[in-house]
Amino acid sequence: MRKLASIRTIIDVKPIEGADKIQAYQVDGWWVVDQKDAHQIGDKVIYFEIDSFLPIKPEFEFLRKSSYKKLQDGTEGFRLKTIRLRGQISQGLIQPLTFDAEEGEDVTEKLGVIKYEPPIPAQLAGKVKGNFPFFIPRTDEERIQNLKKYVANYHEEVVYITEKLDGSSFTCFYHQSKDDKEPEFGICSRNLQLTETEGNTLWQVARELDLENKLKKYCEDNNVSIALQGELVGPGIQGNPYKLSAPTIYFFTAFNISIQQRFGGIDFMDIIEELELKTVPILEYMTLPKENLINFMLDYAIGRSIINSDAEREGIVVRSLNEYNSFSFKAISNNFLLKHK
Repeated sequence: MRKLASIRTIIDVKPIEGADKIQAYQVDGWWVVDQKDAHQIGDKVIYFEIDSFLPIKPEFEFLRKSSYKKLQDGTEGFRLKTIRLRGQISQGLIQPLTFDAEEGEDVTEKLGVIKYEPPIPAQLAGKVKGNFPFFIPRTDEERIQNLKKYVANYHEEVVYITEKLDGSSFTCFYHQSKDDKEPEFGICSRNLQLTETEGNTLWQVARELDLENKLKKYCEDNNVSIALQGELVGPGIQGNPYKLSAPTIYFFTAFNISIQQRFGGIDFMDIIEELELKTVPILEYMTLPKENLINFMLDYAIGRSIINSDAEREGIVVRSLNEYNSFSFKAISNNFLLKHK
């Protein structure tokens, strides 16, 4: 589960040109604007990430004018997003630590914070069959800014970099359980498994791509259960930024359910080619640099989409080419975040 609110340490402070009352504070790879001298280097603070939905509490009321939202279920709160203040990008919120907690501790639930999710179009929501399968990991790579303590471990890793698409999460699987039940083919959104119903776009595209038969044959031929995960894009999805004429899926990972490990990059691409499907656009194969990896990746994330050059790229995802290596992270374009919020 994503740590939307956690205990961090201020590691740097910098002035903002032309600003007398505010300055920028760094926690891990994030920069956040707050009142001048509100925090010092070494202070432990509560850091609330972008996409946090904060509850209605007095300490958050200063956000009402800029960040108030009411969710579909009636829940009220304040949504944090990327903003620019006096030319300085600010991502998230920091507040003084007023209770006992350890560095890195997840206080999301304790503080009543949830993840902001935009409304789901009816054609994507579908009819719920059950929760997301426990035997498949959800698709949510960690942001590079949260990995500052670990980036040294990634230096000189051989990786492939793909475009992160602005669509809707899609998972399909073919699973033969150990209790001799009939094999199951399933379709999932980000958080739920869906029943096949007329008009549901995820199931519609799955049938058009013949995913059930393709996965069934692959799994039976290789005596394995697998899941494929990708991004559904096209009309009716996030405003169709790529101006596609019909919905389709670009896949970005494959998971071996039988041994509970992701396939390595090369094996994943071989599977997608064998099944005659499409991967997300692959931008480059490279060896990661030794220095300034966070800034390098945030700069790399900015650009135009390979699918449609008129669209701003949402960002990139970096994955290891090594076999069954779970090493991966994402970098979201700050230009995209500022434009689309």
